[in-house]
Amino acid sequence: MVIPFPRIHVITDDIDVVRGVAGLEDVAVQIRVKTTAAYAYALAVEAVAICRPAGTMVLVNDRVGVALAAGADGVHVGADDLPVEAARRVLGPGAVVGATCRTPAGARAAVAAGASYLGVGPAFPTSTKDGLPPPLGPAAIAAVADAVPGTPVLAIGGITADRVPLLAVHGIAAVAAFTADPKGAAAEFLAALR
Repeated sequence: MVIPFPRIHVITDDIDVVRGVAGLEDVAVQIRVKTTAAYAYALAVEAVAICRPAGTMVLVNDRVGVALAAGADGVHVGADDLPVEAARRVLGPGAVVGATCRTPAGARAAVAAGASYLGVGPAFPTSTKDGLPPPLGPAAIAAVADAVPGTPVLAIGGITADRVPLLAVHGIAAVAAFTADPKGAAAEFLAALR
């Protein structure tokens, strides 16, 4: 049985958020830790222990070595991380490798290099992460998605449930939206994606 690619990616460094979404329909967890590799590893191991029995995909943001060591399902790499083809070589053909991109050309290159899915953004203004480029908006995100038919494209950055209908994408990834009520936010996003 092929499990459909999750449409909601919850990006977090909070194990309570992981517990709140583990086992929910159409949800994956991305562990994103901006401090030490040791902490990222400990959190990823705990997330895998919670999510694997629940059938929830676990990815590690930026850190290929941590994803491999923790037994995660894969990794999401950004422009300043290990290149997609290197992450794919390290993790193998069965792993999920996500890539950040902003243009149709970048999307095609990432998929050609072995990306399983793409994160595209920021879609809208956001204060979750410093140093981001200007928001792309729905039309530019749709152009990226159109460039790679058959590849899941997730919009990220300033994503709220009321903005989801503006986006012609497979799904969404978000950080801040899941901090207060992870389960409720996931249900709200899933309803908006339908």
